[in-house]
Amino acid sequence: MADPSSYRPRPGEIPDSPGVYRFRDEHRRVIYVGKAKSLRQRLANYFQDLAHLHPRTRTMVTTAASVEWTVVSTEVEALQLEYSWIKEYDPRFNVKYRDDKSYPYLAVTMNEEFPRVQVMRGQKKKGVRYFGPYGHAWAIRDTVDLLLRVFPVRTCSAGVFKNAARTGRPCLLGYIGKCSAPCVGRITPDDHWDLADEFCDFMAGRTGTYLRRLERQMAEAAEEMEYERAARLRDDIGALKKAMEKSAVVLADATDADLIAVAEDELEAAVQIFHVRGGRVRGQRGWVTDKVEEITTGALVEHALQQLYGEESGDAVPKEVLVPALPDPVEPVQQWLTERRGSGVSLRIPQRGDKKALMETVQRNAQQALVLHKTKRASDLTTRSRALEEIAEALDLDSAPLRIECYDISHLQGDDVVASMVVFEDGLARKSEYRRFQIKGFRGQDDVRSMHEVITRRFRRYLAEKEKTGEWADGEGPTDGDRYPNGDAAPDDGAALTDGQELTAGPALKDDDGRPKRFAYPPQLVVVDGGQPQVAAAQRALDELGIDDIAVCGLAKRLEEVWLPREDDPVVLPRTSEGLYLLQRVRDEAHRFAITYQRAKRAKRFRAGPLDDVPGLGETRKQALIKHFGSVKKLRSATIDQICEVPGIGRKTAETVAVALARATPAAPAVNTATGEIMDDEDGAPETTADAPGEPVSAGTPDERRGQER
Repeated sequence: MADPSSYRPRPGEIPDSPGVYRFRDEHRRVIYVGKAKSLRQRLANYFQDLAHLHPRTRTMVTTAASVEWTVVSTEVEALQLEYSWIKEYDPRFNVKYRDDKSYPYLAVTMNEEFPRVQVMRGQKKKGVRYFGPYGHAWAIRDTVDLLLRVFPVRTCSAGVFKNAARTGRPCLLGYIGKCSAPCVGRITPDDHWDLADEFCDFMAGRTGTYLRRLERQMAEAAEEMEYERAARLRDDIGALKKAMEKSAVVLADATDADLIAVAEDELEAAVQIFHVRGGRVRGQRGWVTDKVEEITTGALVEHALQQLYGEESGDAVPKEVLVPALPDPVEPVQQWLTERRGSGVSLRIPQRGDKKALMETVQRNAQQALVLHKTKRASDLTTRSRALEEIAEALDLDSAPLRIECYDISHLQGDDVVASMVVFEDGLARKSEYRRFQIKGFRGQDDVRSMHEVITRRFRRYLAEKEKTGEWADGEGPTDGDRYPNGDAAPDDGAALTDGQELTAGPALKDDDGRPKRFAYPPQLVVVDGGQPQVAAAQRALDELGIDDIAVCGLAKRLEEVWLPREDDPVVLPRTSEGLYLLQRVRDEAHRFAITYQRAKRAKRFRAGPLDDVPGLGETRKQALIKHFGSVKKLRSATIDQICEVPGIGRKTAETVAVALARATPAAPAVNTATGEIMDDEDGAPETTADAPGEPVSAGTPDERRGQER
């Protein structure tokens, strides 16, 4: 591992001008390529105190053994040179997008005497017009089969073409009218080239001209009573319209645009691109990359643009490129795209309308692509085994942690404080073992104290079971229909145990031999979401209970550092470590489970009403009361005799309801925040948003409210 000060350039050597720089390792291999508006300012950032560098940047500068640079005149030249060097050297620390597959294109070889329509993959060739990419090759063949009725362009290979020319007999497509048979001279080279050019125009989105021409010819044939010809033209029009229907119109005004969306986490990023031509989605593609360097969303977009348009020119670069974040600075990138197209290119973030709605669809596709990539990666047995071994080695464990439990605390500004426990066995989630906790030992916001309480409660149960039986059997959580001793039903997802909810050993909770099932196995590793304070609280809870055979660590989200008890410095796992990936996935699952529970509790609290406190009044009879009277306000003013008129409500229950409503203080009136109007309580419950049933309407946007959640 090299010391960056050993190869740091002397003061004054680095020019203060645009350029591209390369870091090389001790074997002279290029490991990183970057560009800068000012080489002096950018390179100075790499040679500061290592403690102030991001872990990924720190790894790069300590792996490097030298740095060199090339001065250019403009930022656009720097962008072009950076792309060329990344393609040439394939540096290990640069962002490199991996195509999740080799996408097929519909290609027309306009560089040949008799252009051919075919499916092509891989490197693009000069003089060939490409359309797509498509998700599947069969989608291209279906489209071509429909269009050959109107544009009978050659589709055969060179060998078939030469053989037909030698024998003087065309192939089957020539006999059925789906090829103009240039191989036997039925059409001249110039006419066939024009036919292929019309095919390209139609695929490029200029469809109206050909449809109108065919409709005019069909009408003329009908007037001249050439009904067979008119029927053929009618079928041709139907084929064109069917081909057009395969890609729905998504943008008006025959827009040509590419929409790029990015979904990312701390370790990886997925990019999805929708190609819109003539207002229709003509193709889609996606990439996945490891975030080897510290990088912003705008920089990820810039690298995606380089890979997408680095080898393109002319119409292959659309007039509009819509992105989720702009590169910084944006002017050189926009100028580079304009030079590649040969005319102006608009690079911007969509703000409203159809383009913003389509961008949201592309974003969902990117998110799904990232989730699918992670799922495929997690399902591999070899990868999971390596991840567990790396964790054991990094944390100095005696064996691989086959069972990992992770804990997270969630609240909204100190209210509804809850915790989650998720379980991973053999590297896979075991959802039947998930548990949820309400923090009851104190009120307010204190993540450290909450973590101590949760760990204490969970392992106090473990010790009680161990002392009771002396052994551990395969345990499962309560399932739908099981009940706790206090009469509360177990949650549907089998995921919540709180104080006072001890499981009975009823028939549904017994093993085949009659022994009661247990709360859970003891884990080999406890992971907490947080840094040193949370880790110390978890370890203190275990120490107080006398448990010394369970390892504890914490994963801090900001820098993905692994913290151990009583250690001043974190453990930094390698960026490409499968162990780090597994720990991150466990932590993220705990956070998701905790915040879901916290939101459900908050929604339930806001929906609570005075009828909830009436003993013996179930949900069905509450709904019957509200339906009969129309609102809680009208029910509150009703007499006991009037309440008794509701089916299922006896006099004793009616008296209890009347007393409960009389004691309850009416809630403050709701206010329409848009108009300032005071809303009368006519539905018996606080208003809820239409797109999030049960979530209370509160001040601030959804993003602002989510930002307050922990």
